[in-house]
Amino acid sequence: MMRTRPLKVALLGCGVVGSEVARIMTTHADDLAARIGAPVELAGVAVRRPSKVREGIDPALITTDATALVKRGDIDVVVEVIGGIEPARTLITTAFEHGAGVVSANKALLAEDGSALHAAAEKHGRDLYYEAAVAGAIPLVRPLRESLAGDKVNRVLGIVNGTTNFILDKMDTSGAGYSEALDEATALGYAEADPTADVEGFDAAAKAAILAGIAFHTRVKIGEVHREGITEVTAADIASARRMGCTVKLLAICERAADGRSVTARVHPAMIPLSHPLASVREAYNAVFVEADAAGQLMFYGPGAGGAPTASAVLGDLVAVCRNIIGATTGPGESAYTRLPVSPMGDVVTRYHISLDVADKPGVLAQVATVFAEQGVSIDTVRQQSRPDSQETGGEASLVVVTHRAPDAALSGTVEALRKLDTVRGVASIMRVEGE
Repeated sequence: MMRTRPLKVALLGCGVVGSEVARIMTTHADDLAARIGAPVELAGVAVRRPSKVREGIDPALITTDATALVKRGDIDVVVEVIGGIEPARTLITTAFEHGAGVVSANKALLAEDGSALHAAAEKHGRDLYYEAAVAGAIPLVRPLRESLAGDKVNRVLGIVNGTTNFILDKMDTSGAGYSEALDEATALGYAEADPTADVEGFDAAAKAAILAGIAFHTRVKIGEVHREGITEVTAADIASARRMGCTVKLLAICERAADGRSVTARVHPAMIPLSHPLASVREAYNAVFVEADAAGQLMFYGPGAGGAPTASAVLGDLVAVCRNIIGATTGPGESAYTRLPVSPMGDVVTRYHISLDVADKPGVLAQVATVFAEQGVSIDTVRQQSRPDSQETGGEASLVVVTHRAPDAALSGTVEALRKLDTVRGVASIMRVEGE
């Protein structure tokens, strides 16, 4: 039986995502009511610029006083899509205090202070849902914390930033350099005017923190995620990857240690084999590969950003929270019972692809091999090639070494020792190799 009193929704933010949430709430009102069991009413929209024309939204709903909106007392659900740490954190906790459930797309806040927000939601008996915070329209948070709740997840490996995937894909398919590919991404609207959060890996690191916490039932903050961006990736790196039958992707990797006593979370560019499912993820799309004991390997794929795709995830959460309100219950909260510590990057076991500029003379390879041996790192393959301009550069060659798996600390130590060799004139590039 349909409940006649509408559930009232306060929308915080009406930008690219917020405006799509409002549009879908209006155009799909009858379907949403049927699926929830009650009408849903947009009761107010908090914005910074009230004079801006917002098509399809009653101007009477617009306010600049977000605090007053969430304190009204008749609001059932607050949808937060303003982003950032403050005032979002205060507004969300205020919403809980005044009896509202919350749907958020705020990855930065959840990665920094998710446990405190979960605690506030639990204290007041309210829901906190955030599917849209991780991978846009791709259902990922709910499968991890609900569908796979009976399984043991060991690894989450994914492309969770569309901007960087677009840039690296263009570098791979067109031979463009980083700057050219970034310019194209900006022109097409995939990159912000200031792309730092994307290209330096901050966005992906926040998502990795959220995913690791859910997957391994522990608490992971963004500061515990090792982070490297793509600004140092060159066309030469892309070409070298192709020679190995690989491509380069910015990966978010969350892993449970083999002994089960710790977890790791990291974001960095890596070479992955063309045979790996993630290698075929093109342009601005996202994909996440999940490995679990019973379920085996699962892959989630789709648009990871954009107004409509992200709004789709927000609306899915809105339906869930509204259903819980009608049923006088709440959904799953934080699960952090394992209390597993986050190990440093140095403990991660991985492989390195190292490109060196070396003197083109006998004995160099032996010196390099000795350094690897002293650090306890085994070499998988070596490729040496004299440069066409060898005479002009005083006899210089390019030496590419791919290692076997070893602790990252040992690999980093190897690189530092190589830099000290007189015959090594420079370390041209270093990149990890994953997915094998």
